[in-house]
Amino acid sequence: MVWRDQPERIDMLRLKLGSLSEYMKALNEFIAKKANRESGRKGNFWDDRIKCQRLEDEGALLSAMVYVDLNPIRAKLAEDLPGSDHTSVQRRLRQMQSDRRQISAPLKAIVGPNKRRPLDLTQAVYLELVDQTGRQLHPGKRGRISVVSPPVLKTLGLNQRQWLTQVKGIESRYWRAVGSVESLVRLAEQLGQRWVRGIVGAKALQRMR
Repeated sequence: MVWRDQPERIDMLRLKLGSLSEYMKALNEFIAKKANRESGRKGNFWDDRIKCQRLEDEGALLSAMVYVDLNPIRAKLAEDLPGSDHTSVQRRLRQMQSDRRQISAPLKAIVGPNKRRPLDLTQAVYLELVDQTGRQLHPGKRGRISVVSPPVLKTLGLNQRQWLTQVKGIESRYWRAVGSVESLVRLAEQLGQRWVRGIVGAKALQRMR
């Protein structure tokens, strides 16, 4: 039997080829099998908490970036931002040290295409936001904890309490997508659903005024 005699299977394969979920599934399976062979182990390799989330708006994108950049400090693998290995914030700091013009340069992706600016921020503004967020979430760190909300939060329509709650809740308050109530409602409509996990948390966040 040739492929042209199986139009339904061809349609299914096309859907899979265009699915990010199927791609991640295949990639994770390949990595897990290879790692298990190298370590001589069997069974699950990935933790259940590893998942792919859609970032539906600028607030979601920024909070996810800050959350990831603070991972080493939260895990007690680093004491400060310069010592946070394998993070974009460490790389940005090194760029600024070698080239002072980078302080006022637009915030761009560390790797990949740099033409598109997802956020209208400078490198310095982003680093200040990461630093202040880290001090608020980890008040035992050295330095004075600022009580003034960074101006970028006002642009996003968030106060400091809302911002800290969203950053802390990237993994726990949301599931397949992160965003405002409006963004998550739009996503549910696009998916033909009445609800997506995270809307309840987004509504609670919205009430924190």
